[in-house]
Amino acid sequence: MLINCDMGESFGIWQLGQDEQIMPFIDMANIACGMHASDPSVMLRTVRCAKEHGVRIGAHPGYADLAGFGRRFIDMPLADLQALFIYQLGALQGICNTENIAISYVKPHGALYNAMMKSDDIFVALLQALAKYDAQLPLMVMAVPDFSRYQKFAAEYGITLLFEAFVDRTYQADGRLTPRTEANACHTDIEPIVAQAVQIFNEQCVTSNDGTKVNIKADSLCIHGDGELAAEIARVLKARLAECK
Repeated sequence: MLINCDMGESFGIWQLGQDEQIMPFIDMANIACGMHASDPSVMLRTVRCAKEHGVRIGAHPGYADLAGFGRRFIDMPLADLQALFIYQLGALQGICNTENIAISYVKPHGALYNAMMKSDDIFVALLQALAKYDAQLPLMVMAVPDFSRYQKFAAEYGITLLFEAFVDRTYQADGRLTPRTEANACHTDIEPIVAQAVQIFNEQCVTSNDGTKVNIKADSLCIHGDGELAAEIARVLKARLAECK
């Protein structure tokens, strides 16, 4: 089971996350592309750090919403959304080119990620854009109980899907994440986080807020890099998953 983390989300003199402490313990770095967070210098620094530790680089494009950290939905024409999406992939790949490394996959951020999972039109629009940019790049999406619809759409455009589950967020009975607007949306202690990760790894399911066991099959486990416990989660999780193998 691979561990991925949202990285490179600082901006100018404003620092967010514990990238240097997290990077040695993860397999995949979702690097912000300058719209919801990051800037060219932060992107370059994060790419270099990922390369140093042999971590796969994923593009992490989002809505153009620095003030809201990309967690606010922006209603926009699909053609404009596709252009924004492609622009961000190109920006990160350009920086990667200078370090002789390539983007390995794409994972939308925040509100764009949520919109993609809720709206077939947005999901298909991103698939179309990715197919035109580079159909060899997998698209990372949320592992949900019934993912057949997403696989059908992806197959039409020749895109491979990677399914991820979240260790530091809580789940609802329908297999979706608890909205951040609710008080119990995030785990705040390391023990339930590790327990959730081990459950997903061993049992391919997660226990929701109301005690329901929800079946989810994931290729990767996500840590949010802006969380206070992110570095500790990465370190402990890497060790525990190694024990589970």
